[in-house]
Amino acid sequence: MGGNHTQIEFILLGLTDSPGAQTPLFVLFLLIYIVTLVGNIGIITLVWVSPSLHTPMYFFLTHFAFVDICYSTVISPRMLADLLSEDKTISFTACMMQFFTLAFFSTIECHLLAMMAYDRHTAICQPLLYVTIISSHICRQLVASSYLFAFLSAIVYTWCVFGGSFCGANSIDHFFCDEVPVLKLLCSDTHSNEMVIFAFITINVVGASMIILLSYISVLCTVQRMCSAQSRARAFHTCTSHLMAVALFFGTAFFMYLQPPSSHRSLDKVASIIYTMVTPMLNPFIYSLRNKEVKGALIKCTSRFFSCWQHRRVLSFGT
Repeated sequence: MGGNHTQIEFILLGLTDSPGAQTPLFVLFLLIYIVTLVGNIGIITLVWVSPSLHTPMYFFLTHFAFVDICYSTVISPRMLADLLSEDKTISFTACMMQFFTLAFFSTIECHLLAMMAYDRHTAICQPLLYVTIISSHICRQLVASSYLFAFLSAIVYTWCVFGGSFCGANSIDHFFCDEVPVLKLLCSDTHSNEMVIFAFITINVVGASMIILLSYISVLCTVQRMCSAQSRARAFHTCTSHLMAVALFFGTAFFMYLQPPSSHRSLDKVASIIYTMVTPMLNPFIYSLRNKEVKGALIKCTSRFFSCWQHRRVLSFGT
């Protein structure tokens, strides 16, 4: 099975081959996907309509929500279709594009988490210079550079995974086209490819992790010097939501991609579900339920909506 890559078809083995489990899994993951879309679109809409949330932190958060929607959409519809279908084949091009888009959006998310950590560091450690350091122009430049570097990284990842010769087996032991199960199907030696992928993942994941770690070490030192217990509590509270999102994303990322290929096992599918489906679903709740500003804006928008609705009802009864 070599030669023309465009004629290659893969078979996604999915989460389970048990017919009895596929319908309950379909219902579960469909609900997760719907909640993901509603929650993240809700966050984007709330930030857009609330002037109080027009700040750098929420500018990053809207992109974060957009990326969550995108890379969940890369995985979920295909997986849901496969759970109800006997034909689980995917073309070489479709498989490659799925991997590319997932790598692209997950790399952006990694960078956005680092930007949000630096934003919190600046807000707490250098409050007088915050508006100058984290200006709207700087925010746009940071996000644009993140998209550009993620695009270049995704091209490198995709070339390393799909640039070799495929032969023999064509079954991917996963529910989407991921690095490790696809590399197992290559005939050629994959060691150099794996080293390049590992290097780029290290730059992105470990680099972002170091920015987050150093930012929060600086935040911790600054908070410890604060005289007021109330000020310390408020400073810690503003960081809690972001730290929870960091733990979810980087925990699974380190587990999945910074271990030797020989160490990968069945738990990889569970970790993949967490970072491609569960984490995007939870992020809107993490940033809304743990955030007074978001809750306040949500209450204002809700009350404004009901006030408008009641006003229209009164006018309609009057006519």
